Amino acid sequence: MLFAFPLIPLRQRQRFDSHRKEQERRPRVNDQIRVPEVMLVDEEGVTEVLPTAAALERARSRELDLIEVSPKAQPPVVKIGEFGHYLYQLQKKEKKQRSHSKQVEVKMLRFGFRTEKHDLDRLADRAREFLAERHLVKFNVRLRGRELANKEYAVQKLRSVLAGLKDDAEVEQDITRQGTQFIAIVRPKR
Repeated sequence: MLFAFPLIPLRQRQRFDSHRKEQERRPRVNDQIRVPEVMLVDEEGVTEVLPTAAALERARSRELDLIEVSPKAQPPVVKIGEFGHYLYQLQKKEKKQRSHSKQVEVKMLRFGFRTEKHDLDRLADRAREFLAERHLVKFNVRLRGRELANKEYAVQKLRSVLAGLKDDAEVEQDITRQGTQFIAIVRPKR
C-alpha cells in the first residue's frame, strides 16, 4: 500500500485552498472569537472591556452578530452588528480604494528625424491629452543610418516639442541618449 490517505484531484485542492484563504481574510464572528476578553465598541462609540462570553450574550440578545473588527489590538476590538452588512461595507470600501489608486502609466510617443512640423503639433496635442489624464509622457526620437551624424538636429527637434508643452508639463527626465535614440519624459504640471 503506497498511500494511507485519499488523493484529492488538483482542481478540488485548489478550490479548497482558495476557500481557506478567503476564510482567513474574513473577520472572525461569534464563536470563532476565542480570546478571554474583548473591547466592545457600541454604535455611539462607547468602549468597554468585557469577557468574550458576555459580549457574545449581548449580541445574541439583540439577535445580531459579534464581529471582530481589529484582531491585532490588545484586547481585540469587536462590535455588534449584522455580519453580511459588515462584509458588504468592507467590500464597498476596498472597491473605492482600488478606484482611487489608479496606476500612473508612461505613454510613449515616437517620432523620427525627418518628422515635419504639422506631425509634431499633432503629437504634442496627443501628449496634452495624456497629460490631462495625469499620465507621464515619454518622447522618443529614433535615428537611423546617416541620421546619426546629425544628432544635434534631433535634440533640437525634441527640445522644440518640449518647449511647446511647457505650459502643460514639467520635464521629469531631461533629454538623454540611449543607443541610437534620444529620450525625454514629461509629467503633468501640479
